[in-house]
Amino acid sequence: MRMKKLIGVLTVAVLSVNLLAGCGAGSVQGAAAGNSVQGTVSTDGSTSMEKVIGALGEAFEQNNGGMSFTYNPTGSGTGIQAVMEGRCDIGLSSRSLKDEEKAQGLTETVLAYDGIAVIVNPENPVTDFDIETIAKIYTGEITDWKDISGSTGEIVLVGREAGSGTRDGFETITGTQDICKYRQELTSTGDVIATVAGNPNAIGYASLASVSDSVKAVPVNGVSPSEETVKDGSYIVQRSFVLVTKSGQQLSDAAQKFFDYCISADAQTIISGAGVVPAN
Repeated sequence: MRMKKLIGVLTVAVLSVNLLAGCGAGSVQGAAAGNSVQGTVSTDGSTSMEKVIGALGEAFEQNNGGMSFTYNPTGSGTGIQAVMEGRCDIGLSSRSLKDEEKAQGLTETVLAYDGIAVIVNPENPVTDFDIETIAKIYTGEITDWKDISGSTGEIVLVGREAGSGTRDGFETITGTQDICKYRQELTSTGDVIATVAGNPNAIGYASLASVSDSVKAVPVNGVSPSEETVKDGSYIVQRSFVLVTKSGQQLSDAAQKFFDYCISADAQTIISGAGVVPAN
């Protein structure tokens, strides 16, 4: 009798363990199903957008296990071309798309607005520019700092390479398209900042979000570049940061989830924290 009772107890115990194991497996499967979107989101383009897109990508990965984010800092023009050729999910441009690019099947979504800071070496005593003076400097009409700031020295013009969204924005606003007399044309925002920081006679332009204490951002028309002055429009040297996608072509599930996150209310604090003004 005792042996039969013992066998009965053991049988119940085994069944209970199997039942619990089955419930546990169901829970794990349910959790996996709840986070079914996996994969990699690839972005390519503007070096000026590095800070904001990096912050968004990091937050996205933290909040979405199983998904990863990549960023290839090649410049706006290359990023736009990468989308067109299907080499990335989302392109990054620090300028608006041109009509011919839209005609080739591309769509832009404005992510944020960024000031383009006109920068000089911290030793430079210049305190303000107007747009006309900036244009005269970059077209070679003014060539020496003595005609502007009181210091003496040949002005070294530093800018971005052809195809850069920052260059396009700067030249459009200052009316200097295709007539700037650059001494150096550099391929990234960081290179421009480093070059101006190392040369007392240099002048350059760079994304406000990337400017550090190694250079001095000069006010334009008496207005210093800042998130507040970009937002209220009083700082006039500004442009848009744009997400570029193919018109009528569905993104992958992972890329769509990242795109939706970037333009959501949840992302606005991160965008602001990167030093630019959210568009949404």
